[in-house]
Amino acid sequence: MVTLPAIDGRQYVYRVYAPENARPADLFWEAWHCHDESHLPRAWDLFDAALIRQAT
Repeated sequence: MVTLPAIDGRQYVYRVYAPENARPADLFWEAWHCHDESHLPRAWDLFDAALIRQAT
């Protein structure tokens, strides 16, 4: 799960499917591109602003 903060003050959460050894940056960019293609307000494209956690 990747949480991206956006310019509207909200946080948007995306489920990213990836192998266990995927790099955090790859997870971030996958989620960011999903968000960027939607109609939602722009998400911050700052890796340090994202929250990445494994869904169980």
